[in-house]
Amino acid sequence: MSYRHLLAAGLFACAATPAFAVEVTRSIQVSTSPAKTWEEIGAFCGIGVWHPAVAKCELGMRKAHAARTLSLKGGGSILEEETERSDRGMSYSYIILESPLPVEDYKSTISVREHGAGSTITWSGNFKAKGATDAKAAEVITGIYDAGLGGLKAKLK
Repeated sequence: MSYRHLLAAGLFACAATPAFAVEVTRSIQVSTSPAKTWEEIGAFCGIGVWHPAVAKCELGMRKAHAARTLSLKGGGSILEEETERSDRGMSYSYIILESPLPVEDYKSTISVREHGAGSTITWSGNFKAKGATDAKAAEVITGIYDAGLGGLKAKLK
């Protein structure tokens, strides 16, 4: 293969490679048992009770999956669809379908695991930045996760 063909193949491979996803993972420990912790946060629309930025959560269906519309304090809304759920494994995953957030192709999981006499709650997501730098998009999502986990910690004392 000539140098030109090799260079062209390399450029094509770079152009065809999707943008790398940004990943954010945040965790907290709480003193409640995993079962009690999951009871508080496991409902897909439960986020309306424990996340301080959510004014209201409305549950619906989208195709064969649960969907929630989050009305945000201060205005705006986010439409999300649950993609996986394991009550036994104490986790659920979801995607964002519509939002004002600077992200696209957003996929997230929230889970509960045993940690000593209490629990660890982990919220992780991956996404592409949209209309912002990767660092800014990660900062926004980190703030959302930290506020939500802080709300859970206060609720689960």
